[in-house]
Amino acid sequence: MLIAVNTVVSFDYTLTGPAGEVIDTSKGREPLQYLHGAGNIIPGLESQMLGKQAGDVFVASVSAEEAYGEHRADMVQVFPRSAFPAEAQINVGTQFQAQTEQGQSMTCRVVAVEGEQITVDANHPLAGVPLKFDVTIVSVRDATPEELDHGHVHGPGGHQH
Repeated sequence: MLIAVNTVVSFDYTLTGPAGEVIDTSKGREPLQYLHGAGNIIPGLESQMLGKQAGDVFVASVSAEEAYGEHRADMVQVFPRSAFPAEAQINVGTQFQAQTEQGQSMTCRVVAVEGEQITVDANHPLAGVPLKFDVTIVSVRDATPEELDHGHVHGPGGHQH
């Protein structure tokens, strides 16, 4: 069966950055599963999966734009220390959830602490980074009606919401 919209794909991968450094891998874990066409994985990888089948091995090079987007300077802001709870441990690398003016939740991370000034970056950590995936397709199957209705893969016995 070929990968197409509304199929469930199981695949192994190793993700590397521009310098060849391993960023993530499924080695030692279960293969990653996703519902093709539902936007469950980055667009540049999903588009290169189309038409593949179980057993296919390939390399997918994905531009930053087709991965996590370009790094946006407007998503980096400086706040006074007083904008954070007094008891909060604020260090470079600290991550926290913030809400946009529209009420959406977003993950932010501290990228600099200079005296009472805290620089926060709301970009995805891989924004602006071209990626390379070494992929092995493990299996492809039709999605169940429940998976199609929910927009994601369910494990054995269904999925509890």
